[in-house]
Amino acid sequence: MNDKEFLKKQYKNILVSELENEKGLNVCQIQINRPNAMNALNIELMGEIAEVLFAVDKNEDFGCSVITGNEKAFAAGADIKEMADANAVEIYYREMFASWDRIRGFKKPFIAAVSGFALGGGCELAMLCDMIVAAKSSKFGQPEVNLGVIPGAGGTQRLTRAVGKARAMEIILTGRMVDADEMYQAGLITKLSDDDKYLNDATAIAKTICTKSPLAVQLAKESILRSFDTTIESGIDFERKNFYLLFASEDKMEGMKAFVEKRKPTWKGK
Repeated sequence: MNDKEFLKKQYKNILVSELENEKGLNVCQIQINRPNAMNALNIELMGEIAEVLFAVDKNEDFGCSVITGNEKAFAAGADIKEMADANAVEIYYREMFASWDRIRGFKKPFIAAVSGFALGGGCELAMLCDMIVAAKSSKFGQPEVNLGVIPGAGGTQRLTRAVGKARAMEIILTGRMVDADEMYQAGLITKLSDDDKYLNDATAIAKTICTKSPLAVQLAKESILRSFDTTIESGIDFERKNFYLLFASEDKMEGMKAFVEKRKPTWKGK
């Protein structure tokens, strides 16, 4: 499917563009575009991101997506005005995390290019991605405790898995902002970049991924994510089934044949 109508659509909270890749599939770039609100995340914005990602999932021209904000903020948090007067029942019926759950099911790699503040929901959105490339000056944190609540879009779970119980406890319970270098050393960030290169570095990783077999990339992502949800034994069983499945693909035949013939493979994603 090569429908690209989503690229022509005028979204209220995001900008969407196609980055061409001479050596492989193209990259979809999503830019959060609420500069007057420090790119605060609301339900409508998250729905737009989910809509774009699932259009990308169905489009054979794209192999990866990158999401970014601006120099001041990737996303400085959730839109507090949207929640300030709500009670528990109202929040429950809003299904404010439905789009987050949809994004979790995105099959193709999803990379966060972070600059400025990635706080609260912004930090959670970055962690929802498969990789994080961050500018050296960027700041991360889960300051929800300062508002009398806790992270609700996966912050307590993903941060703990990334940096460990002790550090996650300290970060979340104090609500402090954390330098990008500390998060990089702790294992949350994939690559630490100069402030003027973080987006180019994220795009470069995305374009490299887009030169690989699309089917192998998606099954590798699926297998890695499964490791967080199961035991090591079950995870290895899942990985092995995906390994066997790839031996039924045209890409496997092409990739190994190209290796033997000492040439670059031509992927079909089949």
